[in-house]
Amino acid sequence: MKSFDETLALFADENSRQALRTMHRGIEREALRIAPDGKLATTPHPPALGAALTHSRITTDYSESLMEFITPVYEDINQMLTGLTETHAYAVQHLDGEKLWPVSMPCYVGDERDIPISWYGTSNTGTLKRTYRKGLTYRYGALMQIIAGVHFNFSVDDAVWQRLYQHSDKQLPLTDFISERYFDLIRNYRRLVWVLPYLFGASPALCRSFLKEQQTDLKFLQHGQGTLYLPYATSLRMSDLGYTNKEQETLSINYNSLNEYLSGIKAAIKMPSKKFADIGVEVDGEYRQLNANILQIENEFYAPIRAKRVVKRGEKPSEALSRAGVQYIEVRALDVNPFSPIGINACQVRFLDLFLLYCLFTPSPIIDDVGEKELAANLKAVVMEGRKPQLTLNHNQQAITLQQWLGDVFAGMRRIAALIDGDGKEYLQALDYWQQAVVDPEMTLSGRIWQTLADTGLDHGTWMRQLSEQYYQQLKQQPLSDAVTASFDAETAASLAQQLRIEQADTLTFDEYLAAYFGNKQSMDEPVH
Repeated sequence: MKSFDETLALFADENSRQALRTMHRGIEREALRIAPDGKLATTPHPPALGAALTHSRITTDYSESLMEFITPVYEDINQMLTGLTETHAYAVQHLDGEKLWPVSMPCYVGDERDIPISWYGTSNTGTLKRTYRKGLTYRYGALMQIIAGVHFNFSVDDAVWQRLYQHSDKQLPLTDFISERYFDLIRNYRRLVWVLPYLFGASPALCRSFLKEQQTDLKFLQHGQGTLYLPYATSLRMSDLGYTNKEQETLSINYNSLNEYLSGIKAAIKMPSKKFADIGVEVDGEYRQLNANILQIENEFYAPIRAKRVVKRGEKPSEALSRAGVQYIEVRALDVNPFSPIGINACQVRFLDLFLLYCLFTPSPIIDDVGEKELAANLKAVVMEGRKPQLTLNHNQQAITLQQWLGDVFAGMRRIAALIDGDGKEYLQALDYWQQAVVDPEMTLSGRIWQTLADTGLDHGTWMRQLSEQYYQQLKQQPLSDAVTASFDAETAASLAQQLRIEQADTLTFDEYLAAYFGNKQSMDEPVH
């Protein structure tokens, strides 16, 4: 692989710079619905928002209460965020007074058994999706599953790949070359993923109700009546308290090549778990989980980044990757930004563009066992105490301060920004904004959150309720054009009709359907979301 300098030099001419500017992005934002009293809403997914099974922009994740707003693929950042805002506004205007929780860690939750699992209708596809989520409940508990996040989907333009391929040794076909380079990006991302919770981590505190009877060695401090926090934490969502899976630590899935990754996923799907077998699969005629393996399906593999390709009907994600290689990557290490009504802003998106291009353009050797332990330790350190003064990480087994390493990364991104901006300044301005947080940790999202709590004396939950009300009013009053409203109305009706068609087309029992699904037969209606 060429050096960083050599790769940048390939994009010095205007045509190549234009190709570099043409990035393809999409956002998936999760948000809990809350009742007017600030507690978790336990009402069904609103029928006015269509069928969660088949709607392309408004669906649910684990719980009926955990909404997910999805954008199509965009090249223009402002159009993407406008579209995401319109989706939020349309949803809020059909929630009958319920609001959206504006942060990743859940609102006050009483009895965990009251958290409603998503319902996708009576079809085999819908039953599969619901049973998978029941399995998550039995395996990890429902509380972990209602932690919200933001996923960022990203790919560079075909012209960029052509440029890089022309100046490669061309030993691989173009499709395989693209997959190889995306895995280069993924490995560098994993080395540097700590950057994202440092800057964008927005869960330094949580509601006391989240812990329940859970045992933890963490030395939480208390703020107000119901808020627990760690002084220098950035993203408790990404800690052992959050969206993690200790059972998966035994898996040997690596990212050194697409084939090695797919082999690891395939083995994990078939690897039995004594712990999960004790739960039972079908008990008293009811499925508790899809199977007793470490992964019920490959979606259960928790990772801060995924290699992706759009699937065909009846195709699993790994089958799509095996068929045609990597098409885009999905960044999954983002907390919901509570300072935005839609959970993310343009300044973050531009930073992510630069960060992912930096990961793509920087040489990316394979990661051995020592490297795996190093990157895991770095991530944990930043998640738990990223704002600690002079925090030290390890880079190639050498100690380095977070600020020094981050400064080096920013210097590389600044050179990419200069290529993309041309006569504009948007990317350099985004870097300048986040550069403040390199010098001053209180300028990170987690720092700003904690400073607000300290300044106001408010409980975390009280402040988030105030924000949810503010954003509710803002989105409730957001004007939607007749064309936008008609588009959402049409998709609502179409999604309900499509779900009905899927239900009516079923010819197999669920047992038969499940056997076909795990037997890789092309007889399923839809892939699991």
